[in-house]
Amino acid sequence: MISGIFSFLNVDVKELTDNDVNLRHYITAIIVLSLMISGVSTIHYLTENWKSEIINRAEHEIKAAESKQLVAEIELQALRLQLDPHFVFNNLSVLSELILKDQQLGFEYTENFAKVYRYLLLNSKSKLIILKDELKFLDAYLFLLKNRIGSGVNFEISVSPTKLDMRLPPVTLQLLVENALKYNRIEKDKPLRVRIFTNESDELIVHNNLLPLLRKPRSSGIGLGNIKSRYALLSDREPHIEQNELSFTVKIPLLA
Repeated sequence: MISGIFSFLNVDVKELTDNDVNLRHYITAIIVLSLMISGVSTIHYLTENWKSEIINRAEHEIKAAESKQLVAEIELQALRLQLDPHFVFNNLSVLSELILKDQQLGFEYTENFAKVYRYLLLNSKSKLIILKDELKFLDAYLFLLKNRIGSGVNFEISVSPTKLDMRLPPVTLQLLVENALKYNRIEKDKPLRVRIFTNESDELIVHNNLLPLLRKPRSSGIGLGNIKSRYALLSDREPHIEQNELSFTVKIPLLA
């Protein structure tokens, strides 16, 4: 290597004296040191560029994740806003009629209406609610429902106490009950039967017999579509729908 360097400098190595040899070593050391410094600088430059690229990529991924989360929050809020008019329009007309016919019943209806609507307001910003609170809400809601449609529907609720602290999106049960009523006939002599129960797979099940309407109503997208959309934003688990000629079943995941 040394001979090569001096050949490059056009120097004959054999003609060098001892002092020249020392000079040769000195020059060689300077050249090697310069090459090392240049190499270190190059490595530092490449390393800094690599680090900068990694940081920029990470920042981009963080911003993308934040944007995705923001979109999810906006979509979730929009889905929640669908619930209020759906509930209000179905009950205000009933309330006005009850007040004229039976003031005491109208007063009780108003109290339960207030409980249900308070639940909606208090949980408007909640993504999930414990099942125990959802069932309390359902109890008040069913009072309204029974006075709205009479005795054409029977409800059976059987929920394991071990599942009461598990969670689900607010108003899920109300939407499923409304869905069962919307697509089936309500007849006193042949009532619609709605069962609400849990299983060992951490699912809340809403099951009803089928009494199909002669004319299928137009879907508003507020019922099952709302529930599916909310679960898509909140969990990897999704609701499952099972239907045959006799019954319709929706299995809702209960989340820890």
